[in-house]
Amino acid sequence: MRYALWIVQGLLALLFLFAGVMKFVMTVEEMTQQVQMPGAFLRFIGVCEILGGLGLILPSLLRIRPGLTPLAAACLVVIMIGATVISLMLGGVATAVAPFVVLLLLAFVAYGRWKLVPIRSSSGSSALEGAR
Repeated sequence: MRYALWIVQGLLALLFLFAGVMKFVMTVEEMTQQVQMPGAFLRFIGVCEILGGLGLILPSLLRIRPGLTPLAAACLVVIMIGATVISLMLGGVATAVAPFVVLLLLAFVAYGRWKLVPIRSSSGSSALEGAR
């Protein structure tokens, strides 16, 4: 299970880093051709995707606040719920399958890192204890 989580985390991190960077490389006109949303909102989603992609890997890899990894996955689930709904509205079920699969993989990472195989911080204490 540990290896499966690391593989899924790595692939999802690459996916979200790529998607987030593309929202800054592309012009607003290119992004809004398919989806009629404000450019600033799409850039905000890009920032969330980049931060989420980094959050899927760095806290666990560095063992500094590894509790942030399942939190990042859970936050990206919210983004993917929106992506699934928009895909359903614009293109039907066939276009909504990919974002829904990503949503399920993110839920697997969130649950896996919270309950099944949590990563302990390098100090040995829980990552959330310092936030209290």
